[in-house]
Amino acid sequence: MSKKHSSASTVIGIDIGGTGIKGGIVDLDSGEVLGDRYRIPTPTPSTPQAVAKVVKEIVDELMTRPHAPKEDAPVGITFPAIIAHGISLSAANVDQSWINADVDDIFTKELGRDVQVMNDADAAGLAEARYGAGKDVKGTVLVITLGTGIGSAFIFNGKLIPNVELGHLELDGFDAETKASASARERDDISWDEYAVRLQRYFSHVEFLFSPELFIIGGGISKRSEDYLPQLKLRTKITTAELKNNAGIVGGALQAAVHFKLTK
Repeated sequence: MSKKHSSASTVIGIDIGGTGIKGGIVDLDSGEVLGDRYRIPTPTPSTPQAVAKVVKEIVDELMTRPHAPKEDAPVGITFPAIIAHGISLSAANVDQSWINADVDDIFTKELGRDVQVMNDADAAGLAEARYGAGKDVKGTVLVITLGTGIGSAFIFNGKLIPNVELGHLELDGFDAETKASASARERDDISWDEYAVRLQRYFSHVEFLFSPELFIIGGGISKRSEDYLPQLKLRTKITTAELKNNAGIVGGALQAAVHFKLTK
């Protein structure tokens, strides 16, 4: 059972990826990461025990800083998997031993404090909805991250609908992410014009299914949006993420703060 927490203005967020684990101290009022992020390469193999130890090392380092939260503050953790009630139902770019693991329990025991675990794309979406390009947008906002695969977050009136895997929509007989992800563009060695055609097909399909108010594109490829975004013809407004590589850290921290009633 979760203990009662003191009110807080800062919370630690940890973003676990296949190549690196990074953390930061998040100002809940502004959504800013205070000071530098702290990053450690993801261990190989990335087993639960090995990853948990790295997470603890990052939290311990961040707790020495001037803006560190109170000792009893929870930690928000993002994880590259479908997360349901703290359990990992998949494992993307981490060791397969994470499948069906109680992620919440593993990190709670290692850190000796409450944690809130969520999908990494969901965290990025939540951050954009509260502090970034989706702030104050009513209705449905879809955050689509284009990277190794396609991550997605579904936000309705500022509230997260978790574990919406829009990268795995079947499109023309294929998982959409096998054709429209950033890695697919590199793998197939296609031009930006050709890639824009694939993105048009994907976004048009998603637009038809959900009729969103706004698309937000995230992932590293968002930095090259001028190469493909002007070519997309959609009814829905489409823009790029504002929080960039901090989105996971910020969203994870925010979800922990909301879950443990440190903020609304």
